Amino acid sequence: MSNKKSNSALGNLKIIGIIPARYESTRFPGKPLIDIAGKTMIQRVYEQASKAKNLSKVVVATDDTRIADEVKRFGGEFIFTSTDHQSGTDRCAEVIKKMPGYDIAINIQGDEPFIEPAQIELLVSCFTEEKVQLATLIKPVHDQESVHNPNSPKVVIDVNGRAMYFSRSPIPFIRNGEPGIWAEKHRFYKHIGIYGYRTESLEAITQLPPSSLEIAESLEQLRWIENGFYIQTKVTDLETVAIDTPEDLLKLNNLL
Repeated sequence: MSNKKSNSALGNLKIIGIIPARYESTRFPGKPLIDIAGKTMIQRVYEQASKAKNLSKVVVATDDTRIADEVKRFGGEFIFTSTDHQSGTDRCAEVIKKMPGYDIAINIQGDEPFIEPAQIELLVSCFTEEKVQLATLIKPVHDQESVHNPNSPKVVIDVNGRAMYFSRSPIPFIRNGEPGIWAEKHRFYKHIGIYGYRTESLEAITQLPPSSLEIAESLEQLRWIENGFYIQTKVTDLETVAIDTPEDLLKLNNLL
């Protein structure tokens, strides 16, 4: 009976998947247009996102005509957004202002060409609870390298799955154990960078000034927590493959 209730709750929601995509990138300019086995990265992300069963629409949010032309070429939908945005969250908020009427917005990373539709569906399932304002995914970490990698943010959660804190440092600190065995002493979680927002919450968080914790860790989600918003998490065992640098693309092409 609970599953029917959950499905019914989602069925009443209008959910938009937004793929922020900008051409300029410090580490990898033109990244959305790179070729991956015969298709551009933005096309692969768009096609994967479109397979998610609970999205009403998928749209690319971009500030560049070259990306817009590519989306138009493969038959996708796009919307132009400002060049001044500091984050994908800000870009998503502009889309919601220009395309009102949606209850939930899903911020889908534009540099994960093989994102699993099941991950998007899992994230959306957080919103069967009306009290959920913001949501994201986390993944258990079993290796020492990931635990101590500052480029892989970690998260601690409470008994209800709400995020308590995000950090580039290993959290929690394992007092009785050498750093090399921390992953054996505690279940660590790393953050998977896909977000879901109720649209009214999305508008609210983008009106907040940068917070001290956000500035310290360079993690925008800390601004939301510091201002009293809570972030619901769901655990996924699916791994994501992000393309941040030309070296990442080379590794992926070798893998393919």
